[in-house]
Amino acid sequence: MTQAQFVESCVETVADSAKTVARQSRGRPAAKKLLRTLAGKKNILVTTHLHPDPDALASAMGMTLLLKSRLKDANVTLSVKGKLGGGINSRFAELSKLNLSPWPERALSKFDAIILLDTQPPFAFSPLPPEIQPIAVVDHHRPYKRKPRCAFCDVRTDVGATASIVFSYLMELDVPISPSLAASMLYAIESDLAGAAGTPGELDNIALSNLTLLADTHILYQMRYVALPESYFQSFALGLQNAVYFEHALISHLQQIDSLEKPAILADAMLRFDKVDWVMVTAIHQGRLLVSLRTSDPQMTAADMIRRVLRTDGEGGGHLRKAGGAIQLENGSPTEIERVRANIKRRFLRALRIKQTRGTKLVTD
Repeated sequence: MTQAQFVESCVETVADSAKTVARQSRGRPAAKKLLRTLAGKKNILVTTHLHPDPDALASAMGMTLLLKSRLKDANVTLSVKGKLGGGINSRFAELSKLNLSPWPERALSKFDAIILLDTQPPFAFSPLPPEIQPIAVVDHHRPYKRKPRCAFCDVRTDVGATASIVFSYLMELDVPISPSLAASMLYAIESDLAGAAGTPGELDNIALSNLTLLADTHILYQMRYVALPESYFQSFALGLQNAVYFEHALISHLQQIDSLEKPAILADAMLRFDKVDWVMVTAIHQGRLLVSLRTSDPQMTAADMIRRVLRTDGEGGGHLRKAGGAIQLENGSPTEIERVRANIKRRFLRALRIKQTRGTKLVTD
């Protein structure tokens, strides 16, 4: 058997496995149902949450490919609201050769179908105003109170990345995945499963295996080892200096940040500290206090914890091991920031039944 035949055989085997998983997912919407939902639609918008990460962007790219390949008479627009920010996310977009249209803020009502990926209408980071509802939602986050009401709703909380769900659609419909798109989707799934909080499901593992065989390794290498600006290392240093742990929970704060990804990346890294199974990192961004949670504790989900921490002060959501949210600040003064952080710290430790004794600094001078 030649090398090419071996690779082709591997791809066919994994593709068959993906279809088997799809068949076993009884009652779950699939790609063919999505196409039936979109039948006759002429102007379709594919979008995702504000300030999107690689999973959101790769999911949108895969969905755009699927719709353009199967709905020949429809005009499909890929657009996101909000800046990508510096660092990993913006570099990912460059390497993926992401072709984004300007955000159609005043023209949303002109689309006869909107596909919302990696988020849901009630979430704080949804780009859609309340009066504009998507026709389809594809996501892996736990719903806030109840699942969104739409014609096509595929929310799988047992899947680690939305890109894995979109991958299953592409496999179901036999849509060819280019090496560059495979690299983008592979890195997206890897990044959403990154850190000690990563919990890949069966579909994630199948997607990772298949995409590994297809991916452009040169592009993938550049995505995995992105050169980061100086501000990242300054933020990491501050996060380490501010980190304090209370029994098995660690808390840190980053002050003002220029990129939404920073607290999440720091939280992923800090969960590897062998004395803790809970991490909360906060930061200030555009008048809001951001909260990133990570856990390896099987007794409580991160999604449940973020709701206990935020209560009615803000909005958030997440998975079993990862969660995030935001609280809108009134004036952003140091006094207000300290008060809000003290409130969520108290709720966090109380939920874990940890007495607020004096914490231990992670890094001493």
